[in-house]
Amino acid sequence: MRTPGTGSGALVPWFLRHLRLVPLLLLATGVLIDFYTPPHFSPEAFYVAAPMTAAALLSLRATILAGIGACAADAASLTHFGFLDNSSGQGELATVATVSTFAVVVNRLMRYRDVRLQSAREIALAVQRAVLPRPPAAIGPLRIAVRYQAAVREAQIGGDLYGVQDTPYGVRCLVGDVRGKGMETVKTVDVVLGVFREAAEDEPTLTRVAARLERALLREGAGDARPEEFVTAVLAELPSSGDELRLVSRGHPPPLLRERRGRVRTLEPSEPSLPLCLGELSPGEAPTDTVRFPPGATLLLYTDGLTEAKDRTGTFFDPVAALTGEDFPGPDELLDTLLTDVGRHTGGRITDDMALLAITRGES
Repeated sequence: MRTPGTGSGALVPWFLRHLRLVPLLLLATGVLIDFYTPPHFSPEAFYVAAPMTAAALLSLRATILAGIGACAADAASLTHFGFLDNSSGQGELATVATVSTFAVVVNRLMRYRDVRLQSAREIALAVQRAVLPRPPAAIGPLRIAVRYQAAVREAQIGGDLYGVQDTPYGVRCLVGDVRGKGMETVKTVDVVLGVFREAAEDEPTLTRVAARLERALLREGAGDARPEEFVTAVLAELPSSGDELRLVSRGHPPPLLRERRGRVRTLEPSEPSLPLCLGELSPGEAPTDTVRFPPGATLLLYTDGLTEAKDRTGTFFDPVAALTGEDFPGPDELLDTLLTDVGRHTGGRITDDMALLAITRGES
């Protein structure tokens, strides 16, 4: 038996570009080793690796062909060296044939798994589109862009949420983060967004909208018997006239306002407030803060998956530094750049869901 040589690591990029050739390469290597080494030195490992590799990388037909090729090559080698008639040679050929048969079974199991995974992804994507529909790209002078990145890629949706509603009071927006685990968070996301769409149309103030959200969550049991589960949220209102922006924060990371010339401001609330589901622990309503939102400015609402993204040294991502001084044609470009920077900062390791909503005020 033979152990692969130390030069195999250098071939990994080549393998990635030519995956279909890997089983053939293994067979060819086994044959060359067989005929250029002493007779008692067996390359059986290469003959069994070829069909198993085909099972993982290729189709059923290719797996069967790789198995047939492995058995044929091994039988030819054993015949050439006169080992086919003894028990050792027959045992080796039986091993290659057995592994080749098993490779076919593995190929079918992997295909079944891939079909199920693809089905799960399609279902998750349908759920995401139903629960988190993409808002219009523009409402009046406002240009709007959203991005959602789940920590588990196959999940497509988690506990982060966003909503945009054109109402008689102006465009109202919501970004939130459900604290908790499992499918209960998706249920809570659905409750929050459903109530937000209704309350945004009816309630004259953002504080009243927040109060409706809290009552609905408590009524649905999002905070009942699970004190660790709550919802942080920030609500924004952009009136149809004027250049003001109103914000209500319920324990959520503060929005960012990117002004002209690349200056970025953090819009901290005037008073801290507890998240939704915990409002009964604090008297009074969360304050409504008003800031100037002139033409050319961009508002960024986000969840803490953005600011808590870490690099290998444990350093958190800083969106203010990433956006300061940069020039973006619109909100889509801003979010794409931000996600690229986060991916570069973390090395592609996303450990928390991330919802981003950017709104740019154009010229009226």
